[in-house]
Amino acid sequence: MRLYQQLILFMLAATVLPLAAVGFMLLSRAEAELTERIVSEQRVLAEATAESVSVELMKTVDALARSAELFNWESITPEEFQGGLQLLYGQSPAVSAVLHLDAQGNPRGTPVFQELGQGEHPGFDPSATMALAQAVPVQSLRRGNKGQAALGRVYAHAPSGRAAVAVAVKLADGEDAPFALAEIVFSDLEALLARRAGGKPGQLELVDSSAGRILASSVPERRLRSLEAPLATRLVSDDAQVRSFRLDAPAMRVSAARVPKVPGFEVVAAVDEGVALAPVRAMRRTVLVSIGGAFAVLLGLGALYTRRLNRRLSEVVAGAEAFSRGELERRVTVEGDDELTDLAATFNRMGSELEAARARMLRWNDELEARVDEATAELKAAQAQLLEAHKLAAVGQLGAGVAHEINNPLAGILGNTQLLMLERDEKDPDFDTLRKIELSAKRCKEITQNLLRFSQQRAKPELRSVDLNAVIRDALTLTENQISGEGVVLSTELVCPPVRVKADPGHLSQVVLALLSNARTAMLKTQTKRLTLRTGERDGRGFLEVEDTGKGIAPEHRSRIFEPFFTTKDIWSNVGLGLSVAWRVVSEAGGSIELRTEVGQGTCFTVWLPKA
Repeated sequence: MRLYQQLILFMLAATVLPLAAVGFMLLSRAEAELTERIVSEQRVLAEATAESVSVELMKTVDALARSAELFNWESITPEEFQGGLQLLYGQSPAVSAVLHLDAQGNPRGTPVFQELGQGEHPGFDPSATMALAQAVPVQSLRRGNKGQAALGRVYAHAPSGRAAVAVAVKLADGEDAPFALAEIVFSDLEALLARRAGGKPGQLELVDSSAGRILASSVPERRLRSLEAPLATRLVSDDAQVRSFRLDAPAMRVSAARVPKVPGFEVVAAVDEGVALAPVRAMRRTVLVSIGGAFAVLLGLGALYTRRLNRRLSEVVAGAEAFSRGELERRVTVEGDDELTDLAATFNRMGSELEAARARMLRWNDELEARVDEATAELKAAQAQLLEAHKLAAVGQLGAGVAHEINNPLAGILGNTQLLMLERDEKDPDFDTLRKIELSAKRCKEITQNLLRFSQQRAKPELRSVDLNAVIRDALTLTENQISGEGVVLSTELVCPPVRVKADPGHLSQVVLALLSNARTAMLKTQTKRLTLRTGERDGRGFLEVEDTGKGIAPEHRSRIFEPFFTTKDIWSNVGLGLSVAWRVVSEAGGSIELRTEVGQGTCFTVWLPKA
């Protein structure tokens, strides 16, 4: 990092960052306090408005009930009955119509109402008389007393577009008593919500939480809309009388209070969080702009301060770069009498010492190279001994076990089978079965003999003329059944006439087995499993190829595949020695191994050997 950058970072850490941290901490505290105040005001507003809505609504209902008790409706004349309905109609300007119903809820006579725009009452459409009569199931009040009232469901008042509710009042005692049905429009309640909201951000609404609908709102466009799904869910899930919560998408602060005496009605005060917290967020943007300005000033001051210093430092840097290129005779010249001058003198002394040290290092390098060659030779010998010991121990144990466990039983099976064949004529129905047993036993014996031959190899390779095709066939006798059992399609392309190369046959068979094992393992998890073996000759050398359609070898692993103990197999079963042993065997025979691979497509190993 440059000195100029370090200076800026220091000034930033010492001045701007602390101020920014304090500023943002104060802003966060102010935002929390503002949020708390908004929530507190919302709760008070929602609770007070709910009380007012209850008082306003129940005042109308109670007035209707008290007025109904003033008359003996069953004994008055029709004109007096109509006058009583007029009295009920005049109890509240929110009443749009009053209708006389019999005990079964059927309308009697025409409703009492005013045409739209002819008075202070909301208008009423006479065609909606039957709908109004069905708005309250009056059968539930038949056993009630005189003056008992019941609210119906909330619906849209067609002339005004506001919400309305029907109120049924029983006019006498007994089950056959008539009813007066009044339609109350929420115009007064909507005006109450608008006054309470007072032009503040957000909205104040009367909602039916059970139906998930807005009944009246300080924002007229929202009346009779469905509640937002998150808000409706929160209102239904919380039984508290007054509660406050936050909604996401969009972020809203909400307080809700249940309306007393009116089940399902709630007053909801909601405000957009971005609008409510706009002053704090505007202040935060101001702080960010101030920090940016302070940072720009720091950049300018730092540039002026470090310009002269950088000019002198460049001389020192040029001298150091010359030393790094090996120009140890270079000397640094810096004018002045300060720390940079002392640094230049130190560099010059260091150059002299490095020049002398380089001469000594060159001498030591020659000695070290000789020691490294000696240590490398010892390491190679130790590695060869380790690999040979591993091979002899594993293959010898396998061969001895096979000879002990399989050869003796096989000899008994083969001998008894041949005796049985001598006792039977070729036309005997069991003769073919015995012949198959004889052939299978001979094949098993051949496999055990191959294993014994491998286990009895000498430590020092015995190079002689070897038929490449025969080596591949011998190796396949050991692994062909396992290959086919894993669903691998085996293909052999053996040149004719066969190629003869100079190699140790047992060691070369071990190379083929190692390559076959790697190919099978690479194809364990691939869909296409095809294994191809080829032999041939080119440019005076013989070759054999083992090609698979496995997972391939990653580029970063290709340079290490012949290292001892390095393996990329998913199943770690061969301790990473197979390819290293193969490389040593082929190298001892004067040959080489080439690799051609593509990740996800497959791998091909080509073993080149001198022709015999």
